[in-house]
Amino acid sequence: MGAGAAAVVAVPAPAAPPPDPARSGATGRRPADRENGPRPLYVGTYTSVPGGGTGIGLASYDPESGLITGSGTLTGVPDPSYLAVHPDGRTLYAVDERQDGGVTAVRLADRQVLGTRSTGGAGPCHLSVHPSGRWLLSANYTSGSVAVHPIDGSGALGERTALVTHTSPKPGPGQEGPHAHQFRTGPDGRHLLAVDLGTDTVYTYRLDSAKGTLTEVSQAHTRPGAGPRHLTFHPGGRHAYLANEVDDTVVVCAYDPATGRLTVGEPQSTGATGDVTNYPAQLLVTADGRYAFLANRGHNSLARYAVEADGARLRLLGTVPVGGDFPRQIAFSPDGRLLFAANQRSGTVTVFHVDADRGELRSAGEPFASPVAVCALPL
Repeated sequence: MGAGAAAVVAVPAPAAPPPDPARSGATGRRPADRENGPRPLYVGTYTSVPGGGTGIGLASYDPESGLITGSGTLTGVPDPSYLAVHPDGRTLYAVDERQDGGVTAVRLADRQVLGTRSTGGAGPCHLSVHPSGRWLLSANYTSGSVAVHPIDGSGALGERTALVTHTSPKPGPGQEGPHAHQFRTGPDGRHLLAVDLGTDTVYTYRLDSAKGTLTEVSQAHTRPGAGPRHLTFHPGGRHAYLANEVDDTVVVCAYDPATGRLTVGEPQSTGATGDVTNYPAQLLVTADGRYAFLANRGHNSLARYAVEADGARLRLLGTVPVGGDFPRQIAFSPDGRLLFAANQRSGTVTVFHVDADRGELRSAGEPFASPVAVCALPL
């Protein structure tokens, strides 16, 4: 594993205090005395496509207005299409979405690249950090496999401890093989869930917290051809919401924390209407569990849902234009008051104020231009 300093083009990002581990992620709340001042924003892109970026975009945002200010690019990371941060806020992780897939660690204090490890597969498109901070989880889309890497005390990655390829069930209609699209930790912390678009299946694994190995414990199947892409959990831990990319639906799922078993419910509308082909991308749920938001690629909107019956039901409230083309990914600011949308085809990041009481979204202003923006990570 090599190491070296990443090149930073243009001026450095404005100084900001390091993230608080207690609020890293979409459901945290920042203490009131840390609300003021610019916060860091990192933007993932593709570096190998026409008009793409040259690395991880560096920016900051005003937590009150939502205004984004660019500050350069961190180079040396190829095709960093998805980003995640360690729970302690000190290390950034990126997938290298290439045929020879990798995951790269970057120390945020000085933007030093700590090294890259092979994912053992092709086209990694998603990664997440286990809440313990000890394991990095990644999903290889092209080869349909999931991988686990250990994280040492410095935030650097060790040799891969697990690699599992989805061989059963067979691929769904129109699919030539498995396509792992997401790999994340369940709310109980003991189970990991892998969403596979190619096999119409969500796989649950038990993680050996000492060895970093995986044992499959169950499978949850969507209807054939649904193409599940992204799963997010209600804060109560008993329900999850699944975005199905191919058949343009969302599904409420029941979750058993004791066994890690997911039970898929009936598909429902994404709110996309009209003569347009829509590919739902990612779901978010507010910290209080009252509202959910869905990114619609094609319809180019954000669908709004009221969450009812303690998480067991989604009620569509309507859609809001995203203000860009093909929203690939969405993320809350750590305090939950802003929602960021990375719009791939327009090469923009749009920002919305989130009304926590009514679940409404209000545009925060003009889009921020960033080449082939496919992931926005506000800290």
